[in-house]
Amino acid sequence: MGQRKAVTAKLALAYRRGSRKDKSRILNELCELTGWNRDWARAQLRLVGTVRPAPAARTRRPIYTEAEVDALAKVWRISRCPTGKRLQPMLQILVPLLRAEGALRITDRQARHLMAMSAATIDRRLAPERARLVPRGRSHTKPGTLLKSQIPIRTWADWDDARPGFVEIDLVAHEGGDPRGEFCHTLDVTDVATGWTELRAVPNKAQKWVFAALLEITAAFPFPVRGIDSDNGSEFINAQLLRYCEQNKITFTRSRAGRKNDGAYVEQKNWSVVRQAVGYHRYDTDAELALLNQVYALLRLMTNFFCPQQKLLSKHRTGAKVTKHYDTAKTPYQRVLADPRVPDKIKTGLTRQYQQLNPAQLRRDLLALNDKLLDATRAKHAARQRSHAPASHPWSQTTTPHGTARQPAQQRSRPSTTRASADEATTPRSRAN
Repeated sequence: MGQRKAVTAKLALAYRRGSRKDKSRILNELCELTGWNRDWARAQLRLVGTVRPAPAARTRRPIYTEAEVDALAKVWRISRCPTGKRLQPMLQILVPLLRAEGALRITDRQARHLMAMSAATIDRRLAPERARLVPRGRSHTKPGTLLKSQIPIRTWADWDDARPGFVEIDLVAHEGGDPRGEFCHTLDVTDVATGWTELRAVPNKAQKWVFAALLEITAAFPFPVRGIDSDNGSEFINAQLLRYCEQNKITFTRSRAGRKNDGAYVEQKNWSVVRQAVGYHRYDTDAELALLNQVYALLRLMTNFFCPQQKLLSKHRTGAKVTKHYDTAKTPYQRVLADPRVPDKIKTGLTRQYQQLNPAQLRRDLLALNDKLLDATRAKHAARQRSHAPASHPWSQTTTPHGTARQPAQQRSRPSTTRASADEATTPRSRAN
């Protein structure tokens, strides 16, 4: 093809300038050399040296208006930033609820457009908002060596027959990048079958605090806890929890050491529920502990009743390609209602509670508590910086002839940056949502 183009380019100028007889001769020579037919050869000779116009860009009128995209972003934020496949089934529920409450001010036509939006379009429209979320974290699990032989191992693949009541538990550390001293932890308990999640904040990872929080959570669960699966941390692998499980006929299992994916159901909640709500700051005071538990009291309602989740149905590997199939996104509350193993009395109580909830108001209350938590953290850091500031030396001040204290010339000539540097050092990382 390169040789054909070179011959065509060499003959094209003579073809344009030649007479009718010359053009016929050049055309015959080109067809003999290249094997083209006369029509195609003639077209190629005419194209050489001409500039092809660029094809006109296809312009399509946008389907979704700016108001509809803004309404979608608001629903997404209220739902705590799910993916498009998880948010799309919930639009039929959340859009009418939020319009009735006044949180969404859109017309009936815009509401129909919004509820008909596909999952792929939702992801495209929300891509700029989603790009701001940057996950990070660290583990503080210390192995508990006692009683391991008495607690059987369970992996993520062993949950095929899970029914409501079998839970995975884990601790989330709030050290803020500084693991020294004591700091708060969050006990995360997630039901494997329904995804129901309960959270409690504890002052540290001591066995007594974790066990007391676990008792509170099991009492608050909508159905009885039948099994507990934990990692190998000493806060879980201890005689007290083992004795409690034996007395209450609760199956107690543990994951393999160094295999975080064995607790995949609860590990994913550490980011999607805990970190997105309270971030990565250091919480180590009684005031912050109380605020964390206030946040979790509202967060359990928002997560379990209004945040859709997907479950993996199958996974197939073909060479290096892995194909996964998920079910339709549902909230934990919807999964509890659809499970025939849950008694009707429990379903009736949850339905009554669901009818009294307002997702927009829950979101506003959560953001207000997050602001209080952020202010408490900033005030704590500012107070600690002031207490650690070096004291001024008596010789650092001189006396004027009138007996008043005067700062040295070196300090007077430089503007004070104490407040600015303190603000920079104590401003916590902004919330992900």
